[in-house]
Order: sequence, then structure tokens, then C-alpha cells
Amino acid sequence: MIIRKLFKFENAHIVRNCISKRCSQSIHGHSYKVELFFKSDTLDRGQMVYDFGLTKLTIKELIDSFDHAITLWSKDNPEYLKDMKKWSRRWIEIPVNPSAEQFARIFFVMVDHVLNQTIMVNEEKNVTIDSVIVHETDTGYAKCDRFDAYNEKMIPIDLKEIIFSEGIKEEWTDSLMWDKLLKGEMFINPKEI
Repeated sequence: MIIRKLFKFENAHIVRNCISKRCSQSIHGHSYKVELFFKSDTLDRGQMVYDFGLTKLTIKELIDSFDHAITLWSKDNPEYLKDMKKWSRRWIEIPVNPSAEQFARIFFVMVDHVLNQTIMVNEEKNVTIDSVIVHETDTGYAKCDRFDAYNEKMIPIDLKEIIFSEGIKEEWTDSLMWDKLLKGEMFINPKEI
């Protein structure tokens, strides 16, 4: 069975090397919608695949990190990167160009790691991320599944190469959340929300 959870955020970026001059040469923003599709072949004690309330913890905080932030490609011009970091408290540096396609892959890999490092407490079993859809506009989106997320031909997503600004980390419930995820520390779902 598959369930879906929708998240929204506002984000700015430049997508270098694309055809459109507006996108590749000017900072611009979008009202993003991110759909996460979770699947399992069994149900928990509440007869659910995964309680939607649990997505409001680490998963929501990670996606919300992109809200009112600028996303920067680590291979962009060093002077541009320095200036954006200087003038914005909320920025994320990623190892890939910040297109809708790469956002979908990044969110897939992030959520996959969170789920793999979560101790389930309500008899949830085999809960995985099935796919992610990132709507960049009302008329366009990118969809990513497991094959796409880990496809070496599309530039590997290494979570260690994603950097969140201190301004973002300060807003997390646990400012060390990202460090813990990278170290493989386990997250424990609460028994009650």
C-alpha cells in the first residue's frame, strides 16, 4: 500500500547551464510542493502504513529547511557562493544543480536515510519511501523513485556534501540533527504525538 504526504516551501535558486536565460542567469524563486509517497506491505497497530504525524518530525524539519532559503550549487562561481552566504541567513549548499529533478533526488535520499535510521515503536514494518514528486510550478514537476535517486549516471547524491547554514540549524528542534543523520545515529519515533 502507498500513502502520500504533501509539504510546501518557498525557495530561491539559479539553475546553471539550462537553456532559459531567466533560470540560468538570475536568482529566482518558486512555491514548491513536495509529495512523499511511503509504502509498506503491512500495517501498524493503528492499521496505517505510517502515521502522518510522524512525518512532522525529522522529515518535516529537513524539508522545511528549504523554506525561505536559497539553494546553492557547490560548483557555482565561488564569489557568487560567498556573496549569497554573506547576505542570507538561510542557505543550503548542495553537490548538484538545484533543479526540480535534483531536489526530488535529494529529498528521496534524505527521507530514505531517516526511515532507515528510525526505530519504529508502533509495529510499523517495511516502511520505505516509494517516490518523491517535486512541483516547481503549477504546470511542471519532477518525479524520482529509488532507481533515479541512486542512479550513478545522474551524479551521486552524497548527504555529506549537503551543507545547511547555521541560521537553518538554529531553527531545528535538535541543532545536531543533520550531524546525527550523517553519523548513522538512530532516531526513535515517539510512542505518542
